[in-house]
Amino acid sequence: MADADSRAAARTATLIALPLALIAGAVAFWALGGLGGGNGDKRAAGSPSPQPSSTVRMPAASLAPTPTTVCRGLIAQLPSTIRSAKRRPVSAGAEQNAAYGAPALRVACGVAAPTVAKTATVYELSGVCYLATKQRDGSSVWTTVDRTVPVAVTVPGSYSGAGQWAAEFSDTIAGTVPSSDTAPSGCH
Repeated sequence: MADADSRAAARTATLIALPLALIAGAVAFWALGGLGGGNGDKRAAGSPSPQPSSTVRMPAASLAPTPTTVCRGLIAQLPSTIRSAKRRPVSAGAEQNAAYGAPALRVACGVAAPTVAKTATVYELSGVCYLATKQRDGSSVWTTVDRTVPVAVTVPGSYSGAGQWAAEFSDTIAGTVPSSDTAPSGCH
C-alpha cells in the first residue's frame, strides 16, 4: 500500500512541477527576447544597412583611479563590430563609453551600482550577472551586479532579443572587470 501511495505522490508532484518548470522557462525565454519578445528589430539579420559614423552623445562621470583603470581595460578590449553593428565615436568618456550601430547600442563603464530588490530577477548571461530595467523610451538597460565596477549595456527598444545583445559583451566584461565578492541571490 505504501508503494502505491508513494507512486501516487510522485505522479502528483510531477504533474505539478513539470508545468511550473515549463512556465518558468517560457518566461525566462521571453524576457531574454526569444521569438521576438519586444518590438523586434525591423531589419533582417545579416541584411546590409547604413552604418552611421556620427558621434553618439553619452555622459561621462568622473571616476576614481581604480574604476578608471578597469574601464580603460574594458573599452580597449571591446570589438570594433558587434554582429553587424559597427563601433561609433562617443561624445564624452571615450575610455569608459562605447556605442555601436543605429540606433546606438551603448556600453557605459563605471555607472552607479543598481539597487537590487530581494525579489528582483537577475540574469546570468555567459558568466556575467545582469539586472535588466525597462526604460520609458522602450530601451532596456542591462547593468552588471556581480562586478567590482558596474557596467551598463543599453539596448534600444527596436532591437529584438535585448538579453542576447547584452550577452554579446559578457565575455569581454568577464575577462576585464573583476567579479565582486558579493552578488545578489540568483547569480552564479
